Amino acid sequence: MWLLLAAVCWMLLLGPIYGYDEKRSNTNPEANMNISQIISYWGYPYEKYDTVTKDGYILGTYRIPYGRRCPEKTVPKPIVYLQHGLIGSAIDWICNPPNNSLAFLLADNCYDVWLGNSRGNTWSRKHMNLSPKSSEFWAFSLDEMAKYDLPATIDLIIEKTGQEQLCYVGHSQGATIAFMAFSTNPELAKRIQIFFALAPVVTVKYTQSPFRKFTNLSRQVLKALFGDKIFSPYTPFDHFIATKVCSKKIFHPVCSKFLFTLAGFDTRNLNMSRLDVYLSQKPAGTSVQTMLHWAQILNSDQLQAFDWGNLDQNMMHFRQLTPPLYNITKMEVPTAIWSGGQDIVADAKDMKNLLPKVANLIYYKVIPHYNHMDFYLGQDVPQEIYQDLIRLMKEHL
Repeated sequence: MWLLLAAVCWMLLLGPIYGYDEKRSNTNPEANMNISQIISYWGYPYEKYDTVTKDGYILGTYRIPYGRRCPEKTVPKPIVYLQHGLIGSAIDWICNPPNNSLAFLLADNCYDVWLGNSRGNTWSRKHMNLSPKSSEFWAFSLDEMAKYDLPATIDLIIEKTGQEQLCYVGHSQGATIAFMAFSTNPELAKRIQIFFALAPVVTVKYTQSPFRKFTNLSRQVLKALFGDKIFSPYTPFDHFIATKVCSKKIFHPVCSKFLFTLAGFDTRNLNMSRLDVYLSQKPAGTSVQTMLHWAQILNSDQLQAFDWGNLDQNMMHFRQLTPPLYNITKMEVPTAIWSGGQDIVADAKDMKNLLPKVANLIYYKVIPHYNHMDFYLGQDVPQEIYQDLIRLMKEHL
């Protein structure tokens, strides 16, 4: 971030010398669009729904019912539900042109595509009773996303389509909450034909992400630093950096290094000309409590429910003094997994520990040059992942 600040100062002070002209923008139009606008921009139909969870959160859920190369009347279409990762959003699946974005590719292959948004992000920051300004609104972690968000969204999809099953694709935390939900909710698991886990994160003992430094601090210190509400919201300053700085070729090395520091380095696989789009939609935000949950998982090396910090609270939530573990060996959903050799978030050693616990592993592939972002941003992701993913879907329908 300090490098980006320096870039801003450089641009403001020396911009005229190097030909910077704010009126001559190189910004991609999607950098100033919302989810619906991006889908429409590329010529696809969309529907937007408000998914209401049992605990009152209102989640923005989007549907691309058919593609540009697939007739609308082709019914019923197989359903695919895409779920983003930590501080991400549904835009992750549509932030590249149609030939490089999973949501559009699936729609063009005659799938009924649904895009989820986790509670607390830019598109799911509403509640039936609570205000996002209140601490109560932000008192959630991975547990609630798995217990409430996924079932509510899947129920909505089943209701609107009239079909009984769907395919689920989760990236990073989107795969984490699926492992949690499908291993603890057998009825929900029955609705999943196949689970595609892209760079899944279940334990983070070996992660090399800068987030690791975050976990060295006590819970009290973290709350003093970040409060007890939102973590990493998208701000006007973020938008300025994305659209006015990172849209300029001269700043591409600085802006891309910021992403690589968080996800791992794969410099040849990132489309630098679209950095403004990628950065104009992130971070989409989450709760401080979610980050505390991740810190707990890292420090304990266990996928465990959130520890509320005192015995009474744990008893109230779990009917036991300590948070229960998620036993993912109980999940019997057919599962396909992809991992990356340059991924510093979902480290190869953590992945090695995960694989034996997946009871119905039908496919596994390591992509040596992939970092944590390549699974949805990589220029070669259609060839490395999406072709096989669609093939596996067709084989299991």
